[in-house]
Amino acid sequence: MYPHNSDWQNMQVYFDAFTEISQQFFDRLDDETVAKLKVDLKPQALSDSGLDFSEVVERLKQQVIPQLSAARGPRYWGFVTGGATPIATFADWLVATFDQNVHKAGDSVASLIELQAIEWLCELFELPKTFQGLMTTGATASNFLAACCARQFAGLKQGINVAQQGVYGLDVDIFSTTPHASMCKSLGMSGLGQKQFHPIKALPDSEAMDVNDLAFCLSQSTAKAKIVIASAGTVTTTDFDDLAAVASICQKFGAWLHVDAAFGLFERVVMGTEGKTKGIEKAHSITLDCHKWLNVPYDCGVFLTQHRDLLEQSFDLPAPYLANESTTPDFMSLGVENSRRFRALPVWLSLLAYGKQSVKDWVESNINLAKQLADWIDDSDDYELVHPCQMNVILFRPTAKGLSQSQMDQKTKALLKKINTDGRLFLSPGIWQGQEIIRIALSNWQTQQQDIEVAIQVLKDCI
Repeated sequence: MYPHNSDWQNMQVYFDAFTEISQQFFDRLDDETVAKLKVDLKPQALSDSGLDFSEVVERLKQQVIPQLSAARGPRYWGFVTGGATPIATFADWLVATFDQNVHKAGDSVASLIELQAIEWLCELFELPKTFQGLMTTGATASNFLAACCARQFAGLKQGINVAQQGVYGLDVDIFSTTPHASMCKSLGMSGLGQKQFHPIKALPDSEAMDVNDLAFCLSQSTAKAKIVIASAGTVTTTDFDDLAAVASICQKFGAWLHVDAAFGLFERVVMGTEGKTKGIEKAHSITLDCHKWLNVPYDCGVFLTQHRDLLEQSFDLPAPYLANESTTPDFMSLGVENSRRFRALPVWLSLLAYGKQSVKDWVESNINLAKQLADWIDDSDDYELVHPCQMNVILFRPTAKGLSQSQMDQKTKALLKKINTDGRLFLSPGIWQGQEIIRIALSNWQTQQQDIEVAIQVLKDCI
């Protein structure tokens, strides 16, 4: 089936198929098995001449769609996963239709849309206008940009342009308490080293940084440059570092401060500038994910920094064939990709359509529902809450009375498998203080009271 220009005149055929498939998928999200734990795709030869469109659609319906998860639905509670809103979904359809490459400005409005979306995000989170940035594929890409900016900062403090000369001879100490795996990965990719950070003590029964230990460790460091990686919402317990205190200490010792706030920054929409994110406005850089609590389609991360010059130094490599007369920043000179999807459009249209209040409402709803479910677990004779529910994440396991840790871990893993096999929920595993736990994370705008009731029934049925 070779494509022809005339196919554009027959788009109704594609629209009809698309409408049917999409509507059927949306309609069954509530009743669909949330995660497909056993999937299979049989080997098949690549066709020489291609297939008729009707046959392509049929194979899609038979081989692919029945094996897709209901990740965008209200009870996919593994990891921290949002579910694209109707407006964000509509916008993403248009992204494919418009097919813009947002690498350089000068040939469309797409770059201006991304800049405005970044400005609106800063307004949403009440961040200073000195923050600038760009859309990325997610937290890993954003943390990589953070590592590169911090690396450039460290190099310039000792007369090395790392982007041009490399990390050889770089004298830098990195400090963190509970860095996300994507941050450690980014340290490795940037040449700083996955394990080359000095662990700062955590507060008792917490993943949050002990700021007194941070101050002591920085005071003892003889490195020519220092980098601190802080957390706004750790991955397991959703603990927040005392960012105001951390920022003050970093300023005292001339350290670069990066805050991984992939989903924790949304707490600021509910609690404002005096909540758990107080002080984040003093960070040198911030990581954020829009495909989490902003509920836009995968993939969409954001990197924000108050030092865009270091970002540009790290990634700008002009090429004559890419030159133009536009004065708008070129995103290819601020990040990894030279080819960039128009991923800002779902963010822009979402903020335009829903405004700050709607985002606040669904974040607040998720937090309240999580607390309600956590309270039920805490009151249950069959389960135990292993850490207080501070925001949208619940950590629990079956009751451990009379069992060894090994027996308890096995019981917890067996229960998680039973819950996910049941199909009404999807939850993910975790480790807290060396013990196996089950982790629930609510970040979908569609999750409602009835979903909590379903979850309680599942927990009763599966114990």
